[in-house]
Amino acid sequence: VPLIQHTLNVMLEFYHQGKISLEKIVEKMCHAPAQCFKIKDRGYIEEGYWADLVLVDLEKEWMVEKKNIYYKCNWSPFEKHTFKGNVEATIVSGHLAYENGRFFEEKKGERLRFLE
Repeated sequence: VPLIQHTLNVMLEFYHQGKISLEKIVEKMCHAPAQCFKIKDRGYIEEGYWADLVLVDLEKEWMVEKKNIYYKCNWSPFEKHTFKGNVEATIVSGHLAYENGRFFEEKKGERLRFLE
C-alpha cells in the first residue's frame, strides 16, 4: 500500500487533533530513524550535520488528487482526502530538492554513511 508520501501529513493531522506535539513528530520522523539505522550526521539540525529540512505550512489545506500523487502506481488510499498542513519545500544535503509541487534534480542525494 503506497503510504510514505503522506506519512507526514497524517502526523500533522494528529497534531491538529491535539494527539501529538510538533516536537514529538520531529523526534519520530527525523531523530528516531537516524538513530535506529545509525545514519551518520543526519536527523538533527546541528552544526556538522547535513542540512536535511522540510518546510511545512501548518495551516494550508489541500486535497490528495491524481495530479499530486507521486507514487509510480499513481494511486493513494488517501485520494480525495483533505489534509491540513502541506510540505512547501524539501532541502536535502543543503540543496533544494522540492518546492511547491516541483522537483529539482540538478543535485541528487548522496550515499548515506552509517556509524560503525
